[in-house]
Amino acid sequence: MKKWVKSSGPLVGMIMVQLVGTGLHILTRIILTQGTFIFALIVYRHLLAALCIAPFAFYFEKGNGTKLTATVGIWIFLSSLSGISMGMSFLYYGLRDTSATYAANFLTLLPILTFIFSIITRTEKLNWKSMKGKVKVAGSILCLAGALIISLYKGASLITGNHHFHSPVCMTRKIIKYNWTRGTLLLVASILSSSTWYIFQVKLLKAFPSKYKATMLSCLSASVQAAIIGPCLDANKTSWMLGWNLQLITIIYSGVLASGLSFCIISYVISCKGPTYPAIFTPLSLTFITAIEVFFLGEDLRIGSGGLVPLPMELQ
Repeated sequence: MKKWVKSSGPLVGMIMVQLVGTGLHILTRIILTQGTFIFALIVYRHLLAALCIAPFAFYFEKGNGTKLTATVGIWIFLSSLSGISMGMSFLYYGLRDTSATYAANFLTLLPILTFIFSIITRTEKLNWKSMKGKVKVAGSILCLAGALIISLYKGASLITGNHHFHSPVCMTRKIIKYNWTRGTLLLVASILSSSTWYIFQVKLLKAFPSKYKATMLSCLSASVQAAIIGPCLDANKTSWMLGWNLQLITIIYSGVLASGLSFCIISYVISCKGPTYPAIFTPLSLTFITAIEVFFLGEDLRIGSGGLVPLPMELQ
């Protein structure tokens, strides 16, 4: 039983990460249409995540001999910059300009980009003669083909959503207009940044094996970076204020589960399976998000891409 739990731990953990990420994707999409400032969301989310992880870091990793050196500090900075300050902000801005399903389409490219970067940086070895190497190559090609088909092919509608369904998106006037070209470029930038994050995580965990402390320090570093960048884009105090609303719920959910819990699980899985393994689970979120948008947010389900189809007037 212990052997089974140990072998299935990474699998179960990554499925949990995708389920948590699906909920966050939908909640974030809703609050962004209400005008939430993205860098304020990043700052508060990761400050809360660092506070949640801190007790585990100091309890489980106290006196384990790991030292915070200048090299470790550089890897923490690069990890937080690529995966959070850049990757997450690009994703949020792209999500705001498009739709949750369309943004999730791009996440299917993460496995192949991470795989390519891991081969280039030699964090993983590609053994063409082994079955494992052949499966990785085949899986990467399938991910790329699927993403291209979903993004470029617009087919017939399979399920017509209830456009008069009064979801939280419908009940709140949308402040930001859709911009598919800008949104697409931002989403491409997001997956490129996120792919490098997996590589930096490998380097960080090799130099600093304390997973909880590394995650906590990365969250703190990202909060500082976002707090510096944010006021340059919007120094209005109202943009940084919190209220008793869905924005606060999203920050708590994202800080505790999406950042605190998920980052720890991903760090654990990377240390066990390498950088490509967590990335191959990202297409699961596309399935979950599509189902929620169709059945709860009233969007249409199409063969191929539904993302390029304008939303109903009630959502605009």
